[in-house]
Amino acid sequence: MILLIFLAALIGSILIGLPICFALLFSGVCMMFGLNGFNSMILSMNLFSGADSFSMMAVPFFVLAGEFMNRGGITKRIVNFANSLVGHVRGGLGYVSIIAILLFASMVGSAVASTAALGAILIPMMVKAGYNRDRSTGLIAAGNILSPIMPPSVPMIIFGVQAGVSVTKLFMGGIAPAVYMSLALCVIWFFVAKRDNLPTAPRQTKRQILHSIRDGLWALLLPLFILVGLRSGKFTATEAGVICVVYAMIVGMFVYRELKPRDVLDCLISAAKSSSVIMFLAAAAMVSSWVMTVANIPAIVTNILTPFIAHPTVLMLVICLLVLLVGTSMDVTPTIMILTPVLLPAIKQAGIDPAYFGVILHLHQPNTRAAKRFSSLPHQYQSWETSLPHTSRCTGRPQSVSASAMAWVSTSASPS
Repeated sequence: MILLIFLAALIGSILIGLPICFALLFSGVCMMFGLNGFNSMILSMNLFSGADSFSMMAVPFFVLAGEFMNRGGITKRIVNFANSLVGHVRGGLGYVSIIAILLFASMVGSAVASTAALGAILIPMMVKAGYNRDRSTGLIAAGNILSPIMPPSVPMIIFGVQAGVSVTKLFMGGIAPAVYMSLALCVIWFFVAKRDNLPTAPRQTKRQILHSIRDGLWALLLPLFILVGLRSGKFTATEAGVICVVYAMIVGMFVYRELKPRDVLDCLISAAKSSSVIMFLAAAAMVSSWVMTVANIPAIVTNILTPFIAHPTVLMLVICLLVLLVGTSMDVTPTIMILTPVLLPAIKQAGIDPAYFGVILHLHQPNTRAAKRFSSLPHQYQSWETSLPHTSRCTGRPQSVSASAMAWVSTSASPS
């Protein structure tokens, strides 16, 4: 009965347009009333404890680091570096986009920050070079599903807090899948570029390549520094976020000299706005999670999944289908917060490593929501035709990225 109350309150709130954080909070309150145990003190304590986590402190730091990278010229140099390597091949800017997304994701771990930063630079470049703007937008949207998988991934930090799993272990488990997915995108783009006969750019000279490497060296050292430090145990994910912020600010202000003191306040405000959404989601989800635990819902779900527990592979397939289904109507963060406490007992009972489950969860969930995550991308800019490669204004007719992404996927799969 409590499970039905939770689902009815959550789905009903979403259908009437209530933000997901308030929908989670409302469903938690409804379950409290269903248990005849509403207590405002417990509600406020769980709200506070949901965001009161050392690991969750990494989220605002990585978001702030992304802001400093955008304003400080680090993002632009990552693109220039990738362009010097593969920009001369057919459809080269597509490969540049995929490589730049992978590199940027390894420094920020936020799909929103990656899309806003790289989309502002790469989409005008691709349109100006003669690429189809819908397909260019779709490639950026599809490529940014790497951000929740490649460390330092913000959703992985949230999952680690929810599941009590080592965030470093999750980070290490996400590297190989992110690289494999990047290679898969490159293979698909190869056939798209060949079929559409996309233009090629002149090959850069060795001096130009060396200049782009030297110019972007400070930007390229950061992901390596983060991964080595996390792997060796020299610092935690939260400390890595602090290091990213300090590194990006110093490089942007004193090395590249593009980050001005007056920009720091704007970066802080923007990062605070983005982080507050995630932190409030975590707080609201803690209320629902606590009530579900009191109502013994995880045990109920475990009993439902009992026939599959003896077969871990089948159990994972069932869970993957569930994640895909939930992901069609919900974003990454709330999906993690809702499903993790419910499914984790069954995962542990089946003898599956929770870290492995976390990586698989992130592999499936972003793919179902990639289109919607970036549906605001074209509306952030004002003019495709007048944009320059280094500017941050690039849009055409109003159109959701979901349409562009789905058009790109469907046309790339169609016979030539």
